[in-house]
Amino acid sequence: MGTALRIWVGADHGGVELKAALVKKLEEFGHTVTDIGADGSHSVDYPDYAHPVATAVADGRADRGLLICGSGQGMAMAACKVPGVRAACVSDPVSARLVAEHNDARVLCLGARIVGVELALGCLTAWLDASFEGGRHSRRVAKIEALAPQDG
Repeated sequence: MGTALRIWVGADHGGVELKAALVKKLEEFGHTVTDIGADGSHSVDYPDYAHPVATAVADGRADRGLLICGSGQGMAMAACKVPGVRAACVSDPVSARLVAEHNDARVLCLGARIVGVELALGCLTAWLDASFEGGRHSRRVAKIEALAPQDG
């Protein structure tokens, strides 16, 4: 695994166990992890974790962000509300690699009810090992960034 990264991680109550396993692996890989919670099984709201992680990526305090909830979809929707952030919910390593290479997605979202630890680790590793390819993809990412923000 390449250069050590600053990775912010967050999960709601549905993703706490998977988050713990992946944080351990990220630290073993030599990355600096900022874990913003949640840390228990009590019900919490995923936007409360998606927003600070996505904001840290957008403002440069984090190189990448990892968000986990039951499906991963709510985290992705909330994180994409932060200007300049492209978050992607994936459930396979090929998609994880492609969102990094083609979409410069620097926030990865996983669904703890969708993927187990081994598959999640495969997704995480593929995403971390991939780099944005630029080229024709830069033009497309610029078009995404130019889209008007929507409320709702």
